[in-house]
Amino acid sequence: RRSPGTAGDVSRIVMNLPSIAKVDDQLNSLVVRGGNPTENAFFIDNIEIPNINHYPIQGSSGGPIGLINVDFIKDVSFSAGGFSASYGDRLSSVMDIKFREGNREEYDFQLDMHMAGAGVVAEGPLFDVQGSWMLSVRRSYLDLLVDAIGTGVAPRYSDYQGKIALDLNSTNKLTALWLVGIDYISFDSTDSYDEGNVIFGTSNGHEYSTGVNWRWLWSKKGYSNTSVSFLGTKYKGDFFETSSGDRLVEQNTLERSIQLRNVNNYFFNSIHNVEFGFDLKYIMDNQDVWTAEYTNAVGDTVDALYLKQDVRDPKYGLFLSYTVKPYPTLTMTMGARYNYFNYNESSHIAPRFSFSQVLSAGTTLNGAAGVYYQNLPLSLLGQNDAHKELEDPVAYHYILGINRLLTENTRLTLEAYYKFYENFPLDPGQPLFFIADEVVYRNFNGNLQDLTDDGEARSYGIEATLQKKLVSGFYGLVSGSYFRAEYKDLTGEWRDRIFDNQYLFNIEGGYKPNNNWEYSLRWIYAGGAPYTPLDLAKSRAINRNVLDDARVNELRYPDYHSLNLRVDRRFYWGGSNLILYLSVWNVYNRKNVSSYFWNEVEKKEDIYYQWSTLPVLGMEFEF
Repeated sequence: RRSPGTAGDVSRIVMNLPSIAKVDDQLNSLVVRGGNPTENAFFIDNIEIPNINHYPIQGSSGGPIGLINVDFIKDVSFSAGGFSASYGDRLSSVMDIKFREGNREEYDFQLDMHMAGAGVVAEGPLFDVQGSWMLSVRRSYLDLLVDAIGTGVAPRYSDYQGKIALDLNSTNKLTALWLVGIDYISFDSTDSYDEGNVIFGTSNGHEYSTGVNWRWLWSKKGYSNTSVSFLGTKYKGDFFETSSGDRLVEQNTLERSIQLRNVNNYFFNSIHNVEFGFDLKYIMDNQDVWTAEYTNAVGDTVDALYLKQDVRDPKYGLFLSYTVKPYPTLTMTMGARYNYFNYNESSHIAPRFSFSQVLSAGTTLNGAAGVYYQNLPLSLLGQNDAHKELEDPVAYHYILGINRLLTENTRLTLEAYYKFYENFPLDPGQPLFFIADEVVYRNFNGNLQDLTDDGEARSYGIEATLQKKLVSGFYGLVSGSYFRAEYKDLTGEWRDRIFDNQYLFNIEGGYKPNNNWEYSLRWIYAGGAPYTPLDLAKSRAINRNVLDDARVNELRYPDYHSLNLRVDRRFYWGGSNLILYLSVWNVYNRKNVSSYFWNEVEKKEDIYYQWSTLPVLGMEFEF
C-alpha cells in the first residue's frame, strides 16, 4: 500500500523484482524475463482476469493505471517462470492474487483522497459472523481540475469492486467477486497540435469481471476450489491524424467470456500428493475495427483494414501434477497440461517439472523446467483465414536457483534461467522486426495479413534478491539482474528485443522509528533499451515516422534511473486513524527518454520523455 512511486498499483509494486524489465513510467506493463506484456496471466481468488488495468491495451496484460484496490489484497504470489500445470495459455508469468475477507466483527470504513482522485472502502459482517462483505468505489477527478484550469487533457475513470464471503458450513464456503472499471479520455485537435501529439480523438471503454468460487473441504486429505465467472472488455475509440484531420482508427470491439475453473488437491500422506483439474472458457468476441491506409515502420504503404467477426468458440485445458518427497530433504513435482482451442483447432500437451532440495539448514536448491503454449490474439488470427494455420507460440523454461537464509529476518536468493521461444509470427513485409513486440510497444495492430510462424527468440540471465523483513524499524529489498533478450529475424540474424535492458538494479526500503512516522524510498537503475533510429530523409519526405531498417534495434536509449520518496504520518484517535502522506516521484527530475519520434506537426525529430518530478499528496481516514 505504501510503496513509493507505485500509486497503489500492484503491477508497479512487483516491478521491484529483478525478473521484470523497465519499460516506461507511463505504463505498468510487466515484461518478464525477456517476454512481452502479452505473456502474463492474472488470477484473483481462482478466477482468471484478462487485464487488471484501466485503459487496457488490447491483446496485452498492461495499461497505464491499475484497477485493483490494494486495500483488498491479502497475498500476492508472482511466478516469473516454471509455474505449475494448473496455469496455462501464457508464456512467461502468473500473478495469483488472494483477496482478504471483510471484518466479521464490526463495520469499518476508509476514505481515501489524493491528487488524482478519491475513494471509499466499506466492510462488515454478513449474517452475524457467518460471512462478510467488502466494497470499494473510486473516482478520478483530474478531469475536473483540468476543466477548472481550462487547459490540458486528463483521463476520467472510475472503478467499483467488492467481495462477499459466506460460510455454508464447516466444510463449504462461497466467495463472490466483482470488478468494474469505466474509462474515458478525449484529445481535441487544438490541444494535440499545441502539445505536438500526432493523433487526437476519443477512447471510451469499460472492463468487468464477476464470479463465484466454491471451496469444498471434501475430506481431511483433500479440498477443491471451483469457480464460475463472466468477464468482458469494451474497446471503443475514434482517432484522427493531427496534421491532416483524417480518420485513422475506428473501433467498437467487445471481448467476453464465460469461465469455469476447477482445482483439486489430495494429500495421500506426507510423501505423496496430487493436484488436478480443468478450466473451460467459452469465448464470445465481437471484433469491429477499421484502420485507414497507413505507412508502416519502414515507410511502405499498407492497405486499410476492416476486421469484423463474431467468435463463439470454446477453449479448455486439463492438468495433473504429482508431488513426491522420496527423501525428507527432496521434493519433486511432475505434471502435464493439455490445451485445446476450437477456433483454430489447436491442441498441445505441455509437460512440467520442478524440484526443491534442502542442502543445509537455511539453504535450499530449486529448479524447474517446462513447456508453455499461448494462443495468438483473435484480433490477429481474424485478419486472414490463413492465420488459423499459424502455429501457437511456445516457450521452453529452464530455471535453477538457490535460497539462503542469512539471518532470521534476511534472505538471499540467486536464480539463473534460460528461455527459448518458437513459432512467433513474423511479417515478410517487415522482415527485420519482431512483430509481437512492435505491436504491443506501439499499441497498434494495423493490417497484418501475410504472416509466417518462423519467429524464434531467446532470453537468459541471472538474478539476485536480498530481502529484509521489518525488524528494529528497518525493512528493505535489494535486487539486481543481468540478462539478454534476443530474436531471430527472417534473414536469420539475431537481434536485441526492444525490452532488453541488459541490467537492472532496484532498491526499496523504509524506516519506521515508531507507530507515527514512516519513511520509504525506491530507486531504480536500468540499462537503456534498444531502439531503431529514424530514417530522417524518408521521414522528412513523407512527414511520417519512418524507421531506418538498416539499423533495427542497433541503438540504445540512455540508461534509466529514478528516485521515489514517501513520508507517512499517522494519527490515532480511539476508534479512528488518519494517515497523511507525501510521495514524490522522480525526485531529482531525471529526463528519462521514452522514445524518439517524427513530429508531424513541427516536421522534425522529437523526444517523448517519461515522467518528470511528480509530487502526490494524499490522506486516508479509517473509522
